[in-house]
Amino acid sequence: MLQDYLRLIRFDKPIGTLLLLWPTWWGLWFAYAAIPPLKILLVFSLGVFLTRAAGCAINDYADSKFDGAVERTANRPLVTGAISKKNALLVSAGLSLAAFLLAAFTLHPLTLLWSIPALLIFVSYPFFKRFFAVPQLYLGVAFSFGILMAFIQSSGHIPAVGWLIFVANIFWVLAYDTIYALVDLPDDLEIGIKTSAITFGKSVIPIIMLCYSMFLFIMCMVGVEQNMGITYFVALLCELYLIYYVYQQIKNQNRQQCFKAFLFNNQIGILLTAGVIVDFWFK
Repeated sequence: MLQDYLRLIRFDKPIGTLLLLWPTWWGLWFAYAAIPPLKILLVFSLGVFLTRAAGCAINDYADSKFDGAVERTANRPLVTGAISKKNALLVSAGLSLAAFLLAAFTLHPLTLLWSIPALLIFVSYPFFKRFFAVPQLYLGVAFSFGILMAFIQSSGHIPAVGWLIFVANIFWVLAYDTIYALVDLPDDLEIGIKTSAITFGKSVIPIIMLCYSMFLFIMCMVGVEQNMGITYFVALLCELYLIYYVYQQIKNQNRQQCFKAFLFNNQIGILLTAGVIVDFWFK
């Protein structure tokens, strides 16, 4: 029973939590221009876990009628009947409440206000696949809200650099989640769910690479604007090789290789995070 609920919130698959965590940390380090206070770092990190877990539960609720027809999701707990739709909703609501209370008791009231739309966007994402042609763009906004909240918590406003990191991360999410959508492309076409992989059609690979390019370009702008040091820019330079590796994996749109490329984005996130942390350490 417990194992089924852990699977519901993807405790066994932390990739989504990590891809949400890294840009949140970028936001924190840039917002504080140094190592953020330990309390704030812990609260934001735990908030990432709770929010992503709530999103996974509501995602399985929203997709319960479709997941059985998709090879990758056919064994999810709601499909097999191990967990009821009602219980999945209760889990999502409970985790959302926990995330809200965590923010309420530890963060600035203004940050708390920003956490409300962030949470609403996150849990509403699964329903956008019914009508929105590029739901991955909506997910990009959800996965980038922690960046804005970091600046609100630090200074009470969002400077230009905060918005730049926000937009850069949206491009990164659009790139890797479109790759993720390529894994399910044949199944999604059959059941009628909308994804960026379907919308972009034959241009999907060039658009993915354009999104990666915009991500790196904007993060380079951030580095110049913030007078970052050599470590940061070396990390960005190394990202070019990692993204070239991703291209090699996805260029033929093989489902297994696309999934491997999606997972590899964690390495992209780790590398840039390391570059940011080390650079601020020596400032």
